[in-house]
Amino acid sequence: MTLGSVPLATMDLQVGSGGRRNPTMICAPLMADSVDQMLSLVRSAKDQGADLVELRLDFLKSFSPRQDLETLIQQSSLPTLVTFRPKWEGGQYEGDEKARLDALRLAVELGSAYVDVELKVANEFFNSVKGKKPEKVKVIVSSHNYEKTPSSEELGNLVARIQATGADIVKIATTATDITDNARIFQVLAHSQVPTIAIAMADRGYISRILSGKYGAFLTFGTLEAGVESAPGQPTLKDLLDLYNFRQIGSDTKVHGVIGNPIGHSKSPHLYNSAFKSVNFNGIYLPLLVDNVANFISTFSSPDFVGYSYTIPHKEAGLKCCDEVDPIAQAIGAISCMTRRPDGSMMGYNVDYLGAIAAIEEALRAREGTNGAASPLAGKLFVVIGAGGAGKALAYGGYEKGARVMVANRTYDKAKELASKVGGKAITLEELENFHPEEGMILANTTSVGMKPNIDRTPLAKKALSHYSLVFDAIYTPKLTRLLREAQECGATPVYGTEMFINQAFVQFERFTGMPAPKQLIRDTLAKNT
Repeated sequence: MTLGSVPLATMDLQVGSGGRRNPTMICAPLMADSVDQMLSLVRSAKDQGADLVELRLDFLKSFSPRQDLETLIQQSSLPTLVTFRPKWEGGQYEGDEKARLDALRLAVELGSAYVDVELKVANEFFNSVKGKKPEKVKVIVSSHNYEKTPSSEELGNLVARIQATGADIVKIATTATDITDNARIFQVLAHSQVPTIAIAMADRGYISRILSGKYGAFLTFGTLEAGVESAPGQPTLKDLLDLYNFRQIGSDTKVHGVIGNPIGHSKSPHLYNSAFKSVNFNGIYLPLLVDNVANFISTFSSPDFVGYSYTIPHKEAGLKCCDEVDPIAQAIGAISCMTRRPDGSMMGYNVDYLGAIAAIEEALRAREGTNGAASPLAGKLFVVIGAGGAGKALAYGGYEKGARVMVANRTYDKAKELASKVGGKAITLEELENFHPEEGMILANTTSVGMKPNIDRTPLAKKALSHYSLVFDAIYTPKLTRLLREAQECGATPVYGTEMFINQAFVQFERFTGMPAPKQLIRDTLAKNT
């Protein structure tokens, strides 16, 4: 199944005041030991911009139904969604089932704006409140799948079963085992005839929570604090509002993102989303945790999915998914950027080498006190660690500038293959430890060794660094890697991966938007987030 030209449910919805471009509410789930703590969290949720709060009764250490529900519902400064999730549906409650349903009926009686009831007990619940439910109280009937995301047909049948119970609002939460599972969730939302909450849980379902606004979901969940989640993969309320500009996501918002694995470290969403907002560009930029690039590109074939940055390990796989490739990217054998053209075809580019080589040249000129037109890399021995997409880009860039290229890689055959394309030589990483045919060499690390969270690792031992005059590391999280710190201690000039990253961002922003990049804002945003 692909997400092609899906009609969007938001087209016919009236969006409220306050500059919102979608009607999707943000609900803050509250997990607390006591009623007092929960009320304190309500105040925090309101301060952070939530539209409503989910009261997770199953997290309370002690619970007196009438007294506590009256206090919580009446004293909450935001509309309440009461949930009393049992263990068998992924919650904390292990007590008597009758007492649990009695508490939910009481929440209806006391006028909670919303009450969540599991599909398994929905018919029984509705029979017991028949004629007693206030019109203003809406019942959400929910189904949670903690193993997978079922097929489109199965999801359609599930939605029909939930609707048949008399639910005011349908809720389905599945588990994404691949990012393409989100497409089936978006289809549910796009075709829904009643208010619907549809979410794919876990890291690979992260985008479903943010793009829910694009597809007209009734609500999405945002946590008050990172790591304190009621379900896997929830973003924070702050990130939804400030990082992803959630209120400004509309049915026509263009989707961009960075394709990689892992991807949690990426600062790209901070840069592009703030830059998009600053020029009033109707776009969003997401971290895309992709396992198979070809599957992702073919699944998300909608004209609204328009532009991607590529990072480790997908730069070469991305090239194979392009309909046309820029000659430089073709020569390098990897892309760092992909855009969808008006006819739907995908165009690939490589701008990795531009930013990195420019930063290396600038640092060399400063070190050597030269300022001529010729590249200071010309004639130098340029050692590139890694033969993946970034390695290919740096090796090509060095070759273009007249450097003598040496490629070092864990797999010698890959190093040899790359070296042959740039008139260079190959060496294994093991051999690199004792490689110093001359002094003043240039080193560029393009592997992920030393990237967060493994910041104590380095691709080359400190004793080998004394033979280099300059060391570049493509990693930018952390900015000062162990490799750069030890190179500096050995007297080499360090060049940060942030420089490559920032120069890429300028070029890619312009490719994505057709507008000049707000360069100072992008620099300031990166400085704030590294």
